[in-house]
Amino acid sequence: MSKTARRALEAEWARCRWVWNECVAKSRQVHVQGRAMGEKVTCGPGQLDKMLTEARRATRWLAEGASVPQQQVIRDFARSRAKALKDIKDRLPMHRRAGMPRWKKKRQARPSLNYTRRGFSLRDGRLHLAGQIVLSVVWSRDLPADPSSVRVYQDSLGHWYASFVVPAQSEPLAPTGRVLGVDWGVKEAATTTDDAYDLPHAEHGREAAQRLARYQRMMARRRRPKGQPASAGYRKAQAQAAKLHKKVARQREDSARKWAKSVMRGHDGVAVEDFRPKFLAKTTMARKAADAAIAATKRALCEMGRKHGRDVRLVHPAHTTMDCATCGARTKHALPLAMRTYACTVCGVVSPRDKNSARVMLVRAGWNPDGVEGVRPPGPPAQVAA
Repeated sequence: MSKTARRALEAEWARCRWVWNECVAKSRQVHVQGRAMGEKVTCGPGQLDKMLTEARRATRWLAEGASVPQQQVIRDFARSRAKALKDIKDRLPMHRRAGMPRWKKKRQARPSLNYTRRGFSLRDGRLHLAGQIVLSVVWSRDLPADPSSVRVYQDSLGHWYASFVVPAQSEPLAPTGRVLGVDWGVKEAATTTDDAYDLPHAEHGREAAQRLARYQRMMARRRRPKGQPASAGYRKAQAQAAKLHKKVARQREDSARKWAKSVMRGHDGVAVEDFRPKFLAKTTMARKAADAAIAATKRALCEMGRKHGRDVRLVHPAHTTMDCATCGARTKHALPLAMRTYACTVCGVVSPRDKNSARVMLVRAGWNPDGVEGVRPPGPPAQVAA
């Protein structure tokens, strides 16, 4: 990317960041005024659009930028605020709520510009953005269809990317007549009903931990007092740490997508535990659970299922380790993590704990591989991944 294009994108982002912060200020002002009057007053997109129009008329610096990304900032703010208010209205737990929109600080927020179809065009392999910004794009793949929008953003390493929105392309695979149950575990990242598809811990983060600790010690030594600009040595160590974090994230994503692809090739249906590992961050298994990247692996499995036309069903994780996959009996007490073998006191079946849980996924999803009659599928029904 040329220096001219980079400066133009950074200037455009400065205007969009100003618009976002003005939306936050306007929303909070309307909320305070409503509470003072004892009324419930909201600040909708119409009011924010009016605010942007008046600001562009009064401020030459703002009017010099394109209106398309600034209007998209207002749309993004309205969606973010509406989601947060809905979560509050539904009384979701605090750890599952979307936070209210906050200020975007100059040294913390990463540039991100959204353009709709009328704000960009593709000509001669180049990306032309509103405001006479021309970018030479290094294409990772050919676009399967005409894009409806594009997002130009900068990552933690300072690299710029363009993400296009195109219609989803389906690539159906040949039927196999097989199904698979997936349980997220401790000993292995994913335990399945078929030993050939078990996913062991890749431990990408553990392999990079020593180098990451070295860069973090360098940052700690070179950190300046608050209020002073960071030194060149500190920024260099920070860039090295960010580069290592990016490498580990890409390794985890690559491992997850390759495993999900192999699962979809061999099975028509997959029953996946709808596990949310966020609570593990407060346990002694936090580091190992984070290195397993369970959430990224589950997301890759659902995306591959949609792409290849496979039936992926999310199963509620409640009591999956306490139920017997053969007779449906449930233990009276939860099994401790140290107990890795499940023994049913009703039918006498003994099997590895995670393997039994993987078979429970199939039973709850409606796919009983053993054909046992009278199996009780407790808990909420399985949901089809959208």
